[in-house]
Formats: sequence, structure tokens, C-alpha cells
Amino acid sequence: MKQASLLIDQFVKESLRVNAKFFEENTDRIAQTAETIAHGLRNGRKVLFFGNGGSAADSQHLAAELVGRFGPNRSPLAGIALTTDTSILTAIGNDYGYDKVFSRQIEALGQAGDTAIGISTSGNSPSVLGAFDAARAKGLFTIGFTGESGGKMIGRAEVLFRAPSRHTPRIQETHLLLGHILCELVERELFPEIYPTD
Repeated sequence: MKQASLLIDQFVKESLRVNAKFFEENTDRIAQTAETIAHGLRNGRKVLFFGNGGSAADSQHLAAELVGRFGPNRSPLAGIALTTDTSILTAIGNDYGYDKVFSRQIEALGQAGDTAIGISTSGNSPSVLGAFDAARAKGLFTIGFTGESGGKMIGRAEVLFRAPSRHTPRIQETHLLLGHILCELVERELFPEIYPTD
């Protein structure tokens, strides 16, 4: 029990350290990014999310926050996770190879002015990198969530958020908080009437 308590304390302190460092260094970029996403949504565009494994789960979670709601009740926003349609995923994977599972969807669904948010803790996922290439070719605003090194995402996304850790769970914790903050900022920008005046 004592060992577990020490480990819990260690995990929490490390997560808090990573988050504090990340948000201290990225506050202005996060605010600017939220404004760009909101601008696209205001003009009838959408947000496309993609990633693998835990990052696929984050993609679905964040798309749900837009289509459903994040805070108070409001009109739905256009968010799509490219990780959910098993027929599309398996057809593309079978016919073109797994590396194309997101890029092919971007080519089909993406429009100039949309936002593409790709999530990869390593920054090296071929399917995510290929999706960024397809998104930029079509004029989408590209945002990457990754870890400390940035991996091969560097130069692939217009905005790259790098959680300052090499430990996957800590990176994922920062990604989820970042996603939540972006969702709330976008919601507040587009629906100021639903939030009380601070």
C-alpha cells in the first residue's frame, strides 16, 4: 500500500509538471489556434480528427464535444473523427494499405478552410503523417498534438503542440487537457451568450 501511494504521488506530480510547463509555454498559441478553428466553424467548415489507439479514442472524444456540447446547451458544431467507420477503415487498409486510412478520408471529405487535428504521441505515425500531407494539399488548417521530440510531425503541421515528455501516458494527459481547452475556447468564441460574464 505504501509503495502504491508513493507511485500515485509520483505520477500526479509528473503529470502536473508536464501540464504546467506545456501550458506556460503555449498559452498564446492555444488562444490563436482556437480563434482559427472558430473562424472556420463560423464559416461552415468542419474539424476532422485522427490518430491511432489512445489517440483514436481522443479523436472520438473531442469530435463528440463539438457535435454534442462541451459546456452549456448550444447548436451543434461540425466535428468528425476519421477513426470510427470500420467499413471505411478496413476497405482502405485492405485496398491501399493502413498508411492511407486517414489520408484517403481527408481527400474525400476535406475542404479548404476545414481544420485537421492529427494526434500521435511519437509524432511518427505514418497514417497521421500522410493525412497531414493530404490536408495541406487541400488547404486545410493543420494542427498536430505530439510529444517532446515532435518526431516527423515537425514541418508537417502548421501548428504543432509538443507535450514536454517522452512518456506516453503523460503526453496523452496533456493532449486531453489541451483538447478540452480548445473546445471550450471555441465554444465561448462562437456562443458567448451561453456563458455568464466573468
